[in-house]
Amino acid sequence: MKSRTSACTLAFLASLFALEVAASDLGPAPRDDKGRFTNPVGELTHGSIGVRFPFFLRRIAGSFRDRPGAPERIPNDGSFLRENAGHSVPTVTWIGHATLLVQMDHVTFLTDPIWSDTASPVSFAGPRRFVEPGVAIEDLPAIDFVVVSHNHYDHLDLPSLVALARRDPDTRFFVPLSNADLLRENGIENVEEMDWGEVRSVQNVSVHCLPAQHWSQRGIGDRHRALWSSWAVTGSERRFYFAGDTGYFEGFERIAQALGPFDLAALPIGAYEPVAMMKESHLNPEEAVRAAVDLRAQRALAIHFGTFDLSDEPLEDPPRRFRDAARASDLGADGAWVLRIGESREF
Repeated sequence: MKSRTSACTLAFLASLFALEVAASDLGPAPRDDKGRFTNPVGELTHGSIGVRFPFFLRRIAGSFRDRPGAPERIPNDGSFLRENAGHSVPTVTWIGHATLLVQMDHVTFLTDPIWSDTASPVSFAGPRRFVEPGVAIEDLPAIDFVVVSHNHYDHLDLPSLVALARRDPDTRFFVPLSNADLLRENGIENVEEMDWGEVRSVQNVSVHCLPAQHWSQRGIGDRHRALWSSWAVTGSERRFYFAGDTGYFEGFERIAQALGPFDLAALPIGAYEPVAMMKESHLNPEEAVRAAVDLRAQRALAIHFGTFDLSDEPLEDPPRRFRDAARASDLGADGAWVLRIGESREF
């Protein structure tokens, strides 16, 4: 019996060591010789000026026209979510775009919250919202923490973050390196910066800042001065992964080795056209399915499509291609979730 106990102890310690070694491979984030953050593959391409300039003209024109195919929205007054904050049945609710409300292991958190009508530095211009948020801010349950993937306006929406901080000063905000000052300048004090590979504890869960293949910029001259990331939240009951915004990269397999398998992985499936501009920094639907398989996710949730006028592909194409790709993969049709905005689903 003693030798069996010793063997079990050694096996447990070995598994912890393997996890520590794998996790150490996830960070820190690389920097170039000017101190700016970069990706392990180096600088990403965003297409020629001949691709980018017409693209931006189309986004301006989009402010004055409708586009068919936006996701369906269903009413959600938040009553179940407020009650469930006490019971913590594992659920995910799509607020819209990359904004999710997740309840698991007796915590409630938000990903990349944006309630603004435009993904822009100004409220009267920029990519506009096609569908209202699925739940009003005032109807949310108490939020334990928020994770922000990077500083692009459709992911780091200051009006929404300020509203959440004013609503509950105890809400914690986790951001990648060099993003905290922006929040503090706007009155959000309960904010913590994290590098890739770092982890924080919140009640019953661990919050992991993880690699992504993307970039950052909010204004002129600040390109790559702030870090971008994906996130995982792990507890004794569920393991959740949030990709934020990313191109396809080998890091998904390394994340699975360190922290997987995941019960649910939220992956972006939209903003992939024009391909020459988007390929290296955004997933298309087929790549999202491939990433879910790499992550060893039991279920993949489609996000980052149909909510804002951000790209050229028809709004109905990303979810259709996502489902088709899942059916032809190890993920399977049942493993590919496309929610309606406002819909909550148990996982």
